[in-house]
Amino acid sequence: MLRVLLVTDTDKPIGDLRDALARLGYDMLAGTTTSQALHRRVESERPDVIIIDTESPSRDTLEQLAVMKATAPRPVLMFSNDANQQLIRDAVSAGVTAYLVEGLATEKLAPILEVALARFAQESQLRERLAEVENELAERKLIDRAKRLLMDQQKLAEHAAYASLRKRAMNQGVKLAEIARQIVEAADLPK
Repeated sequence: MLRVLLVTDTDKPIGDLRDALARLGYDMLAGTTTSQALHRRVESERPDVIIIDTESPSRDTLEQLAVMKATAPRPVLMFSNDANQQLIRDAVSAGVTAYLVEGLATEKLAPILEVALARFAQESQLRERLAEVENELAERKLIDRAKRLLMDQQKLAEHAAYASLRKRAMNQGVKLAEIARQIVEAADLPK
């Protein structure tokens, strides 16, 4: 059962939305929160989904979402009356998964939530894969730098420098990148 946190910065009652989500089987976290308290509330309650109801997202709201996106990303649905294209782009950049204009119809909540959850899951997989690829690239650069150092210091051919790195890694039972890091750090020490 998904835990949902409602956020509002409007004066309009949000009880109908809460009731509709509860009827759909979502676990509604107690009360609503303001955008200023969003990050703190997300850390303490750990909701699965955040729904924001706003007339127009403020800079504070977007800043809170950007912080949350960096530290504790969650799918975020934003219902707003503001159709400003730049504001929508800013909201998406800040971490909004779905931005809907013209109010919310409770009968459309379930499919909208499911699309937002699927999109968020797909983006999470892409972010994880990107992080893996960036790490692999950094390791490859480190290994190449260590190979160059060995080639220069010991006058080795490239394949011999790589074989030396690989042998050290096997002997010590560590990854090749770890041996490369040790060699690069040793070379960077003041002499």
